[in-house]
Amino acid sequence: MSAAHADPATDEHPPSGWHERLRRAAVIVLLVVLLGAAASLFGWELGSWFEKLWDTITKISLGYLVAGIVLITIQTTTTAYAWYSILRFAYGRVSVRWIQVYACYATAVALNYVLPANLGTLVMLLMFLATIAGATFAGLIAGYVVQKVFYTAIGVATWLYLFATIGGSFSQQFGFIEEHPVSVIIIVVGGAALIVLVARILKKQIHKWWQQAKEGGEIIVHPRLYLVGVLTPEVVSWIAMLGTIAVFLAAYNIPVDFHTVMRVVGGNSIANMTSVTPGGAGVVQGFNTLSLKGITSATNATAYSVAQQLVSTAWSIVLALILLIRAFGWSGGRELVEQSYAEAREKRAEQLAERRARKAGEGSA
Repeated sequence: MSAAHADPATDEHPPSGWHERLRRAAVIVLLVVLLGAAASLFGWELGSWFEKLWDTITKISLGYLVAGIVLITIQTTTTAYAWYSILRFAYGRVSVRWIQVYACYATAVALNYVLPANLGTLVMLLMFLATIAGATFAGLIAGYVVQKVFYTAIGVATWLYLFATIGGSFSQQFGFIEEHPVSVIIIVVGGAALIVLVARILKKQIHKWWQQAKEGGEIIVHPRLYLVGVLTPEVVSWIAMLGTIAVFLAAYNIPVDFHTVMRVVGGNSIANMTSVTPGGAGVVQGFNTLSLKGITSATNATAYSVAQQLVSTAWSIVLALILLIRAFGWSGGRELVEQSYAEAREKRAEQLAERRARKAGEGSA
């Protein structure tokens, strides 16, 4: 299967007239007004969030703000391109369109800022499943694993750097391991035994999933294609992420050097992994304060962290809306996200129900 990059220009729809653009803009404005009304009705502090956002962007100089938005866009775009390469190699150029993959990934980024437990990623996989002919969930999971290879490796490296350079960072996030070693061992061993038992019961089904998974992650066994289409864009994305952190640190007069940036990267990574709050809110700020201890005041560290998260969230939502409308049209994009989100919630609810049932069974044993 050819893995030559598709020209994004060939994926575009004919430009709409100004009447259509005006209608879409009006729909977006109306949606924002309705969301604001619903937020007020249910007691959500949406107005406070916008107030904080406005205060943040007015305190940061325009140059830093623009640079941050550009780097955030590069980070999202290059990772989306890595996904595009994985999916196009697996399911074919005809089935996989750049603008749709870009829109789905940007939606996941935006949703992960406002939904707990990285639920946006599951929504993205279901969007891929709905839009890519021949795609299977097992294949998409395999693609996700391939997409995460570089980020996992670089994440481990930053964690090691963090633990080696910041005293108390390990105990703050993983102190429960030291406090309850026996319980941790029981959980690990019991979980491994449960996986083995389930694997034996579902042996035939797992074989089928494995075949589908091999299709979804096939690009990784082609080193040159993986290097060009996946690894290189992800390296660019990671560098853009470092640049975003550096820009916002500088905006708050926090010294910018390799050591400081890597401390923040490591803290953010662990905070996002261990937190179930939307975007790691609260946990990220706490760990950023620890990461920047001795470099700036706790107040300034918190201000920096909140500013970066607010701007990243707001711009990611705007970018996702633009791309969804561009890729699927307003109604199509809205329906796709709503359907995928509903399915994601159902899958998550099923997983929670299964866990409760297992716990109940263990308790009665």
